[in-house]
Amino acid sequence: MNRNDIKISQDKSLLDMEAIYEFLQQSYWANRRTKEKMIKSIEYSFCYGVYHHNKQIGFARIVTDYATMYYLCDVFIDEQYRGNGIGKRLIEEITRSDDFKDLFGYLSTRDAHLLYEQYDFHLEQEKVMTRIPDFLRKK
Repeated sequence: MNRNDIKISQDKSLLDMEAIYEFLQQSYWANRRTKEKMIKSIEYSFCYGVYHHNKQIGFARIVTDYATMYYLCDVFIDEQYRGNGIGKRLIEEITRSDDFKDLFGYLSTRDAHLLYEQYDFHLEQEKVMTRIPDFLRKK
């Protein structure tokens, strides 16, 4: 794949909400999220879209205060495009960005530790606490 055929953009107007929603519905971390919640989360976050020509093939969402920390989430690269270094390019662009390079970065993943460790993320299970939202706890 030609590296120049891949575009990473922060322009939210380019995001393909249907493609993002379809992928997140297949993920282990966001498959119970409604489309309305997904749209609202994108509206209030800093986002990166990844495109092959005009087709959305990847995404990352960042929640931040722009002063002390950011939380990297909803990161994906379409399975057909994995193994081409696109995910590395995306994480490199985020971690080297003037907006985020000097902030504490957080993320949660159960299967991509090796990718993120290349960009100085470290696994710190003892310090991390989470609260599951009511709608996921109640049956």
